[in-house]
Amino acid sequence: MTAGKRLRGATVLAAAAVVAVSGCSTKAPESGGGGGGGGGGGGEGEVTTDVGIEGTTIRLGVLTDLTGVFAALGTDITNGNTLYWQDNQVCDTYDVELDVQDTNYVPQTGVQLYSGMEPNILAMQQTIGSPINTALAPEYESDSIVNFPSAWARTLTEIPGTGVLGATYDVELANGYQYLFDQGLLQDGDTVGHIYFEGEYGENGLAGSEAVAEARNLTVVPAQIKSADQDMSAQITQFASEGVDAIVLTVAPAQTASAAAVAQAQGLDVPILGSNPVFAPGLLQGPSAQWLKDHLYVSSPITSWDSQPELLQEYQAAYPNTTPSLGAVFGYAMGDVMKQVLDSACEEGDLTREGVLAAFGELSDVDTGGLLVPINGFETGVSPSTQSIILRPADVPGGAEVVQEAFEGELAADLAGGE
Repeated sequence: MTAGKRLRGATVLAAAAVVAVSGCSTKAPESGGGGGGGGGGGGEGEVTTDVGIEGTTIRLGVLTDLTGVFAALGTDITNGNTLYWQDNQVCDTYDVELDVQDTNYVPQTGVQLYSGMEPNILAMQQTIGSPINTALAPEYESDSIVNFPSAWARTLTEIPGTGVLGATYDVELANGYQYLFDQGLLQDGDTVGHIYFEGEYGENGLAGSEAVAEARNLTVVPAQIKSADQDMSAQITQFASEGVDAIVLTVAPAQTASAAAVAQAQGLDVPILGSNPVFAPGLLQGPSAQWLKDHLYVSSPITSWDSQPELLQEYQAAYPNTTPSLGAVFGYAMGDVMKQVLDSACEEGDLTREGVLAAFGELSDVDTGGLLVPINGFETGVSPSTQSIILRPADVPGGAEVVQEAFEGELAADLAGGE
């Protein structure tokens, strides 16, 4: 059963009255025995609201990448967000409307767009990219905004109200290394080459490599690049000369395609381990498709489409001319977690930003019906999960299949932090 089906809850028995001005109240719906997750309607009573709710419509913001380096991913995540809220209501009463804006993966553009949408939204359903989330951190904190990033950098866990949905990149890669060790694809004392974006995304991924290197006596050959760099020839040639036993990537799909093509051309027959944003199904349309199927392993918080047949059917009906990536699964799951937060706030009678922030802070043991790895909670500076799923490219919907269900590697708990 998909998360959307599971969370629909009972029929609305009483609609909320129109919210006219900041600080007003509406009637909460009568108890209808709602579904799982955040639970549906609470008992009859007043619900306080302030920003981002008009009548029975809640508006959430989306700052995504529709034209930049993560355009394919951003489009799919946003489609998943949209599909989720077509299926679900908050507290069995409120419809959700998304204000979608394209940042082109440029932080300053994201800051400007947020400034325009902020007076009219209750929370942020999606903000794509560690650099943009970081640039907006002061605003999110001062505005008491709950935000779910399409990013997994450790620094984002320091932003109040920001919920990273999965293991942070360092934990994620450590789990990926664990899989390679367990499969005999990597040995203690080996050499790995790690290509990573400058900034929070890449640096947090590199931190994972460095932690594993210390624990397992690896030698890491780091290669920092900019997100605009497309040709990985120099980096892969360097790795070949260093005799690397594996390649690690914390980049975007375009750089993955280049790295694969160069490695294939040079006869570099080693595994490639990637953070979850490195792969998109479009890579299997290129000349290195089979090489990627044979060599690429992706550590991810997101399950594959073949484990969610109902959702896949629903998505393909809504978006018939698209190739579904795992980003759409993630976007749908993001909606699920947001619903749990908003339902909880509604049950407490407080759908103000402060009420939503309080509900977010109480959320723990988050279950998305198998769409994502288990989320322990959102503690400042701590990875929200210690588990990862290992995916490999395959000729299936979404272009990837699960080869290892959610698991916790030997270093995950120590890297995650917390008690």
